[in-house]
Amino acid sequence: MANALEAAGITRIFGAVRALADARLTVAKGEIHALLGANGCGKSTLCKIVAGAVAPTSGVIHLNGEEARFRSPRDAERAGVALFYQELSLIPQLSVADNILLGREPKRGLFVDRKALNTLAAGLIALFDGVAGDGLVPDAITGELPPDQRQIVEILKVFAQNANLMIMDEATAALDGRQSQRFFDILKAKKAEGISTIMISHRLDEVFAVCDRITVMRNGMTIAELDTATTTREAVVHAMVGDVRAAAAKSVTSARQLPSLSVTDAQSGAVRGVTLNAYAGEILGLAGLQGQGQSALLKGLFGSEPFFSGTIEFENAKLNIRKPSHAVFQGFAYVSGDRGRDAAFQGRSIFENLVAALTVRERMKLVRPATLKPRVNKVAQDMKTKFAGLDMPIGTLSGGNQQKIFISRWLATSPKLLLLDDPTKGIDLGAKADLFALMRQQAEAGATIIFYSSEDSEILDYADRILVFNAGRISAELTGANMTSVNMTRAAFGDAA
Repeated sequence: MANALEAAGITRIFGAVRALADARLTVAKGEIHALLGANGCGKSTLCKIVAGAVAPTSGVIHLNGEEARFRSPRDAERAGVALFYQELSLIPQLSVADNILLGREPKRGLFVDRKALNTLAAGLIALFDGVAGDGLVPDAITGELPPDQRQIVEILKVFAQNANLMIMDEATAALDGRQSQRFFDILKAKKAEGISTIMISHRLDEVFAVCDRITVMRNGMTIAELDTATTTREAVVHAMVGDVRAAAAKSVTSARQLPSLSVTDAQSGAVRGVTLNAYAGEILGLAGLQGQGQSALLKGLFGSEPFFSGTIEFENAKLNIRKPSHAVFQGFAYVSGDRGRDAAFQGRSIFENLVAALTVRERMKLVRPATLKPRVNKVAQDMKTKFAGLDMPIGTLSGGNQQKIFISRWLATSPKLLLLDDPTKGIDLGAKADLFALMRQQAEAGATIIFYSSEDSEILDYADRILVFNAGRISAELTGANMTSVNMTRAAFGDAA
């Protein structure tokens, strides 16, 4: 009998970046198959190719024994492939029913049959009866739902397609334990019907409890194909990270002083009871797979997504940070890798983008360009930023140079606490080296630095101490010789190092 999926020799090149070099994936009919790998290994790209959202540069895909060439996700849907997107694709203004059955609405003549639509949606919602929580009903506005219910709606969108092959990319990330167990029960029921599932998960306990086989990817290539019943967690981790990296000598300043920052039991939508200390002169790395609470912690400290509860103490003073200006007044700075959403003042000059934080930090009522330009220009030059003049629009710069401007914006404030949220996205290797050199200079000058990167190698190379996040919590603290890729991966996938 033909397999549900056979993908072989899959490559994908984005400009100068080779996202997939030689990926393969075979999924049997009626199988729950885990696809694993560290950040950036190519898992999501491979799944998007199978689902028609991205075209392969080369390679062949067979579904049920027949070659498949998809020009769009709609083509893949018609062939029985459904993809759960890790980054939710819901339309917040629409109702739950509209989102679940978008593009597949029952019609009465030319118009949508609202009664039939709500009945179908209610039947799908009933799959999560008893665990979904109050308010998940067909006519609820999706954007008003909490994260776990939005995640369930995204899952139900996949179930509504009645696909033969479902791809679930971190589908349990926002679910609690009962909701996750119900989701797995549903997958097992569909498996009994001959429906196959590809499951990407950062939780090895889920993988070993639910999945029949495991494919491991690394650096855009398929490294291992394993039977869950006959392999071990250690073998899976080794396949993901390869040879163990030796731990470099790191700063031990934290052992000789009191913490400058103390966070106790911080809670928000994605942060679930985090307690930590950070020290002046230290670069504290936040590791783990993407979306496990690292960015939410940094945004909570900066006040852009305030914590629901918990305490923050900085330099022996208890703080109530409810918005970014509160954080800036305390000497906090925040740099995001998402320059389009979090950083750019589009249509404004480079100078205006550079001085934005400085004017808030120093409570300036009057901006004097003649005084400020030399200050911000020096920091931008330290980052080796290329621009024709400070008065040029920010949009005239390349993406990498824009990111350098946003980093310089905060360095100009001489921050006491520097929060770096995956800051190297979109900048070249030279600019990364400049940033990390400046990070170390800031730390040596007495700043406290908390640094998240989606690239594990950056954390290992530049952090003095590492906190690994899993499901909104700190799953391990790594110091000294324990700071290895294997220990990071173990903790990120559910095993404390």
